[in-house]
Amino acid sequence: MNQRMRLKPLFHPGRLLITPTTLASLRANGIPVISVALRHVTGDWGIVSGEDREQNDISINVGLRLLSIYRLPDGEKVWVITEWDRSQTTIQLADDTPVRHAPARQAGVRNWRPLPSLPGNSQWPC
Repeated sequence: MNQRMRLKPLFHPGRLLITPTTLASLRANGIPVISVALRHVTGDWGIVSGEDREQNDISINVGLRLLSIYRLPDGEKVWVITEWDRSQTTIQLADDTPVRHAPARQAGVRNWRPLPSLPGNSQWPC
């Protein structure tokens, strides 16, 4: 019995951004960027604490910031953060220097790239 699973997004991620180091790390681990984004928007919060998981579930309905954390095969952690107003979702390594989230027209965003379209739908263990 072959059944296709249909993933239902729980929220709109807004503009998708990724750091260059995160993109390189995902590629080195063979993880398609789109699979990270899909896990996040469908409510797979990864390895966040139980408290953060509950907060995310509440935040979907009341409009607060959302956080997912995924462990890559090489042990690095990837954070996925969606802003409270759903204007943007940032994918970054836990070790990346935090950058103030700002509209794209401001200079601080130059280190961020829009999420590329990559083929693939693989999952990886977390």
